[in-house]
Amino acid sequence: MRKKKSLPSAYAEATKDMRFEGTFEVFVPVHDRVKAQRVPLQFDSQAAAESWIHSAEGEDKIAEILREAAK
Repeated sequence: MRKKKSLPSAYAEATKDMRFEGTFEVFVPVHDRVKAQRVPLQFDSQAAAESWIHSAEGEDKIAEILREAAK
């Protein structure tokens, strides 16, 4: 039996932009896209970014990004 391939979940990563050095941002993997889409928010710590992912606001924003990408 084969495993169904699915997208990985959203993840937090250190910001690469030097203007926001020391902050973290959230990325959402999108189907048929090479790079994950960045959520336009900055977080002070990785824990704050990861807790936002699992909050109601974060889940709504991630779902919205995935809906827009499916169009």
